[in-house]
Amino acid sequence: MVDAAIPGLAAREAARVLLGEVLISHRRLDEVFNAAVAPLPPRDRAFARLLVATVLRRLGQIDAALAARLERPLSKKNRWVQDVLRLGAAQLLFIGTSAHAAVACAVSQCEGAPPLKGLVNAVLRRIASDGVALTEAQDAARLNTPAWLWQSWEEAHGAAATRAIAEAHLGEPPRDLTVAREPSKWAGRLGARQLPWGSLRIDRPTGAVEDLPGYAEGAWWVQDAAAALPATLLLAAHTGAGVRVLDLCAAPGGKTAQLAAAGARVTALDRASGRIERLGANLRRLKLDAEVVTADAATWRPPEPYPAVLLDAPCTATGTVRRHPDIPRLKRAGDVAHMSDVQDKLLDAAAAMLAPGGTLVYCVCSLEPEECEPRIARLLDARASLRRAPIRAAELGGHGELLTAAGDLRSLPCHLAGEGGLDGFYAARLRRET
Repeated sequence: MVDAAIPGLAAREAARVLLGEVLISHRRLDEVFNAAVAPLPPRDRAFARLLVATVLRRLGQIDAALAARLERPLSKKNRWVQDVLRLGAAQLLFIGTSAHAAVACAVSQCEGAPPLKGLVNAVLRRIASDGVALTEAQDAARLNTPAWLWQSWEEAHGAAATRAIAEAHLGEPPRDLTVAREPSKWAGRLGARQLPWGSLRIDRPTGAVEDLPGYAEGAWWVQDAAAALPATLLLAAHTGAGVRVLDLCAAPGGKTAQLAAAGARVTALDRASGRIERLGANLRRLKLDAEVVTADAATWRPPEPYPAVLLDAPCTATGTVRRHPDIPRLKRAGDVAHMSDVQDKLLDAAAAMLAPGGTLVYCVCSLEPEECEPRIARLLDARASLRRAPIRAAELGGHGELLTAAGDLRSLPCHLAGEGGLDGFYAARLRRET
């Protein structure tokens, strides 16, 4: 039983439970977070998230430091103690918690297992004494990146970019927003700066999103700057007001909101009823309209084709590790082939729903090459009526480094490093000629 009178102990215990959900039960952090922290006040909720995110980002380093101080691995029944140690080490090595508070709370978490209290105390005191020197000698980028991801990125993006990507994953990302209108006004009110294609960036976000100016009014929504590009690239090919757009796999609705705010008549489709409910709630807050459909994009067909189709396909999401540090701990190499098959089916469906003369934008928030160019190459081979509509650097605020040789978008977390980085995204724009 956690002693609620000890400051921060309830947050640490919630963090321990969350780590077990991610690392043992293989559940997404966002899926389990709210239930685990529901009894906590806002400050403790934020602390619990910081603890879990730090452990997940630095798991390789933390486990190496602990292994050097444990005489033998903990037994299977005591795996939960491993997470107590991980949380204590994260506080000592990366968060800057005082040694007294970090060690005392970790020991208190073992109140129900007295023989383990001495072990936890001894290991963490050693970490407090000499752990920083050890971490300074570690290869942080390599240790915190699963081997299969490192190899995949190195083959696709090169050794230097792979190291830069892994290093970008170690820090908290900025908070990016997309505004429906008057970006300059909201940049001033939010203390944000405007990126070349219109996204607002808050470099050192603090507090809850819901407490920021403009949230209740529906003036903006949270969306990584790279994630805002695919809808922008689709709209660039259809400058007239009121274009009909089909947004496939649309939830939670950031791209739907972009399209609707620009005056498009949007049909937003997703097969997950819970995610569709969230999309609808987001549109209501933003005071935007779209036709919302719960269906499987692979099999659903509209009464007539659309002149513009956006497919934000399901993927391994390895481009979003900065914001979702649980992804490297949940994904496996075999997931890439499975997602590629899903993407092919969805691309075939999207092409079948595209009108002659229409534009299709395919995008994934993945760094894995198999989910990107090869999917488009296969589609173009299968459908002679489709052609690439290359993206121009001017559409990306002049950032030609975000373009592939074929004219597709390819952002990496290390791109725009001086501006705070980006999520990893791939997008290709295609046009149907007949």
